Amino acid sequence: MLEFELISKDSGTRARRGRVTTPHGSIETPIFMPVGTHAALKAMTPAQVEECGAQIILANTYHLHLKPGEGLVEKAGGLHSFMHWDKPILTDSGGFQVFSLPKKTIGEDGVRFRNEVTGKETFLGPKEATTIQNRLGADIFMAFDECIPYPSTHDYAAKSIKKTLRWAEACLKAHSRNDQALFGIVQGSVYEDLRRECAEQLSKMDFPGYAIGGVSVGEGLELLKKVVEYTEPFLPENKPRYLMGVGLPEDILESIDRGMDMFDCVIPTRYARSATLFTKRGKIRLTNRRYRRDFYPVDPSCDCYCCQNFSRAYLHHLFNSNEVLSATLSAIHNVRFYLNMVAEARQAIEENNYSEFKNAFLEEYGFFDQNS
Repeated sequence: MLEFELISKDSGTRARRGRVTTPHGSIETPIFMPVGTHAALKAMTPAQVEECGAQIILANTYHLHLKPGEGLVEKAGGLHSFMHWDKPILTDSGGFQVFSLPKKTIGEDGVRFRNEVTGKETFLGPKEATTIQNRLGADIFMAFDECIPYPSTHDYAAKSIKKTLRWAEACLKAHSRNDQALFGIVQGSVYEDLRRECAEQLSKMDFPGYAIGGVSVGEGLELLKKVVEYTEPFLPENKPRYLMGVGLPEDILESIDRGMDMFDCVIPTRYARSATLFTKRGKIRLTNRRYRRDFYPVDPSCDCYCCQNFSRAYLHHLFNSNEVLSATLSAIHNVRFYLNMVAEARQAIEENNYSEFKNAFLEEYGFFDQNS
């Protein structure tokens, strides 16, 4: 079972410090959750992910259903055993991936689409998504919802949240394991009244945790902040709050400011593979010729394996030589950067100075210069 303890709150913001306890260990919040789409973080071993300080990782229901299939994962002893990760795991419902497909049919009971692997028509609804995730065996899993594209009309979004609420109830009915926690997902596009309605109705269903979905679909930081601001007050204070698919450092820090606890995104590892690394002073692109003779670490303030042992010049060489090690070292650094950032946020909340920390971080990072 899942438990949530609210440890402290920052008096100047909505930021909160908490602890989520699962069958596979505790998670200190606010937390960033690295994404391992196919039950693996790209270019990293589980030991490297753990060494970076990861407390929980994500896997993708849709992709694991396609291959190798939840049946095989279940026979292997579940995701933890299959991927050799003994800390908490969260799986999404597959909703975002399914609704992103170019050819699909959305009905009242679920979605029909063509299986990318077999080519056969496939159906995924709340019961099916819940059963798949029960068999995968993650500590936390998500209700099947309709991920609303941006922009959407108010009328479409209003009809969609009715569907999401019905599907949430169906997920609760289909859920069959006491050692897994099912989170509900608030939708409603950028409309304040719909976000509130969806949050209030989901809260009545008494999920052990709640997520805000549909906020990383191209709406931008300012709309993201507004959506979180007018949704968060209607989420239970005694339950963890997860902002799905977010994102960049500035997105995460602004959302912590507004009361969010958990975050995930593929950005750290995806950017790493394209030679874009995060530093306290902003992003750098290591394929740039200027780094050819730069013998400083990626970030002199970072304690990761990459920064403690290798130079920008060496990584520049690896990328130019198309060496696989370039992706591994860069991913180690980016994941550690994100986990260090949320650790510093937790400390700032405990010290009741989150706003000062956030502003100082973003100023050094160069965010204000980029947006002035």
